[in-house]
Amino acid sequence: MSVTAVRSPAEYESELRRYRFERAEEGRAVRVGEKEVSEQAAIVARYAHLYSTEQLEALRRAEEEADDPDERERLYRLRKTCEGGIVAAEVTEQEDELENAILAARITFRGEEMPLRTAQAQMAVLPEYADREELGDLYADANATFNDGRRALLETIERLEAEVSGIADPVERNEEIKTISLRELSEVLADASARSTDAYQPLRDRWFDKLLGDGRDDVPSMYHVAYLRRLSPLEATYTKERATEICLQTLRAVGFDLESQPNIKLDLEDRPQKSPRASVIPSDPPEVVHLITRAQGGLHDYEAFLHEAGHALHYGGCDPELPYTFRAVSRDHALTEIYSYIIASITKEPAWHELYFDLSPEQAAANAEAAHFVETLLFRRYVAKLGYELEFWSSFWDGAAPAERYERLLTEATGVRYRGDYYLSDMDAGFYAADYLRAWIRSAQLRDYLRREIGGHWWQDTRTGEFLRSLFAEGTKPTSEAIAARLGYGPTDVTPLLAEYTAQPGDRR
Repeated sequence: MSVTAVRSPAEYESELRRYRFERAEEGRAVRVGEKEVSEQAAIVARYAHLYSTEQLEALRRAEEEADDPDERERLYRLRKTCEGGIVAAEVTEQEDELENAILAARITFRGEEMPLRTAQAQMAVLPEYADREELGDLYADANATFNDGRRALLETIERLEAEVSGIADPVERNEEIKTISLRELSEVLADASARSTDAYQPLRDRWFDKLLGDGRDDVPSMYHVAYLRRLSPLEATYTKERATEICLQTLRAVGFDLESQPNIKLDLEDRPQKSPRASVIPSDPPEVVHLITRAQGGLHDYEAFLHEAGHALHYGGCDPELPYTFRAVSRDHALTEIYSYIIASITKEPAWHELYFDLSPEQAAANAEAAHFVETLLFRRYVAKLGYELEFWSSFWDGAAPAERYERLLTEATGVRYRGDYYLSDMDAGFYAADYLRAWIRSAQLRDYLRREIGGHWWQDTRTGEFLRSLFAEGTKPTSEAIAARLGYGPTDVTPLLAEYTAQPGDRR
């Protein structure tokens, strides 16, 4: 078959599976530090036959002719994948060039030369406030030098996506994919964030004092967020050496034996070029799913492991008889984030801290509140981030000054001072912030449902695992909003979320 031949949908799906596997494995190797040079462009070139205007039109026709709703949905996702591939084929070399430049960049801190990713990881564990400030300035200054490359890449991608999709407005384009109103979601969540401010501010001040010390700035810089997230001062309790053992025990209690699932491959090693951000790479679900963490000490190691375990169990637990598209291709990421959030939320349960770390009820409650504080800070950050990104993309070609808006919106929402020149490196593709936020709403709904149906110790009951396993089996097919309906909630019902974020310390369960 010539490289210009058009595949049938079945042939296309089969070839797509091989392509995505190779790209996922290449991305994994770079992410975990096994490779220092990304070679995605070579993979894209080998599979160039998947992405042509002729193939796109063939998939579009098949979609239009399909009578069965599930088949039409499957073909829609394949068509959108083809659109994305056409864009990727044009920009992968540009992406590789930027990625490799960032990987090659070095800064010198206290006489030690280190890659940017190592500096990023170091900010999570440096015990002295002044040291994090100094390293943070060095890192952020170096990071900002890549903004011209980031902007150029975004401009290239935006022109191409508008062309292949036929939808010029990036907000409208993403709303069509997600089947929601991004502005309505943003408004609902901005209101929820505002309504939780009175509860957040004393919580924030209390934990800023506890975690950053008396010498902190009134509005600490973003350089301390990784340190706050990891709750590094609690490292003596939440050691990196015990993280794997306790997280595996936690999962067994809820009904999942991760060690007995050979399809879920754990990478827990510490390498200099390994990204400090935990992740899951579903190379070929359910057969090959990678769970990657880089423990550094602190409660966040446990939260990150459990968060990524939720993703891994979802992808690793999908029905292998589903079409590949409904195992690996989704309209967005809001569905799988529900499952990562619900598993990670176990770290907010005081009894979990008491059970696994031999803490007094008072200390366990305090440490659970620390986990609650981190989640609340991140929620508010992402609400502001979505608002900023809607402004950014609505005026993308107008020459606006988004750096100033980024700095103001995120600083006001969190009480953390964000640098304006970070506005491009804090940009995820496809309004991922909206997917996180939909999952925040949904996981609170799911937690409320589990408490009513199973009880307060839902996180220690294998019935929870049985219920989640039935959801995992559906793969990527349902929408986040479909899960809300099954649980008996509206898609933007933030009542359970607000109940958690406005509760007084003694009222939190």
